[in-house]
Amino acid sequence: MPAKGQRKKNPSKRTKQQRAYDASPEVKKKRAMRNKARRQAEREGKVKKGDGKDIDHKRPLRNGGGNSKSNLRVRSRSSNRSDNGGKGGRPKGSKNKRK
Repeated sequence: MPAKGQRKKNPSKRTKQQRAYDASPEVKKKRAMRNKARRQAEREGKVKKGDGKDIDHKRPLRNGGGNSKSNLRVRSRSSNRSDNGGKGGRPKGSKNKRK
């Protein structure tokens, strides 16, 4: 551990811009809302710590969604993070074309 006032030899790989973004008031507020939704689901027994589940906001926070029970659902971590807030499935008009 470095002495007081000294830096670590291997600092975090996150850039100054990333750290500044994560510290912005808007991002802090949304992170707090996500954490609150997780704690609420844990109290209700829907999820447990380390179970590989995420709390999904049907209408994402970035689109004005909130933490009401009707907007929350439990999903696997991989499926929740792969759809990136979409409706799921392929977008309309896209077809799996093979050549």
